[in-house]
Amino acid sequence: MSPDIRGFIFDLDGVLTDTAEYHYLAWHKLADEEELPFNREANEALRGVSRRESLLHIVGDRQYSEAQLQEMMDRKNRYYVESIQNISPHDLLPGVVTLLDELKQAGIKIALGSASKNAQTVIEKLGITNRIDAITDGYSVQRPKPAPDLFLYAANQLGLEPSQVIVVEDAEAGIEAALAGQMWTIGLGPPARVGAAHIVLPSLAGVHWTDLRAKLNELRIGDKEDKGDKGE
Repeated sequence: MSPDIRGFIFDLDGVLTDTAEYHYLAWHKLADEEELPFNREANEALRGVSRRESLLHIVGDRQYSEAQLQEMMDRKNRYYVESIQNISPHDLLPGVVTLLDELKQAGIKIALGSASKNAQTVIEKLGITNRIDAITDGYSVQRPKPAPDLFLYAANQLGLEPSQVIVVEDAEAGIEAALAGQMWTIGLGPPARVGAAHIVLPSLAGVHWTDLRAKLNELRIGDKEDKGDKGE
């Protein structure tokens, strides 16, 4: 019997749309102003990480007061918000609308689970608000990924148990968070980054719910056989 999947939780950046470049440019502008070293390689470590943790990663050993850190977070966010004003449905990544519509037709609930505090704005600009049943973002919980809190909160908003939910993520911290929450996981990107996920895909392009359900069923059968081999 296949897993009883009744809900999907999608990360935003790198999954539904690629706003990562906007984040990178905003952080880069701030780092230049503060004369802090920052490049694309350093930016990779920020994938799926909260704004505060990202800033602390960038400043490193440099000492700042809490007021200064808050000002820098606000400044970075201002740069980012200015840059996303022109986002439109054209910025949805390939395969997203098809999969969302297939899930809705199958009666599966959909939530957004993003560390971004601008998630609501981006979803509205992407034109998919009517396809999302619940939005959880950087304001929803205290502990960011890789803690499972955001995804557990999202599952609760959908009225589902963690085992009934699949999380779609492109960040290692996000996969770690979903697994910690006892959820099924789909990792988008290279195995070196998201290889811990139950299913690893390069993107959502050409991905269909029927195929995902079949893969999950294979995983469930394989897991049962492994436990049988161990006498469990």
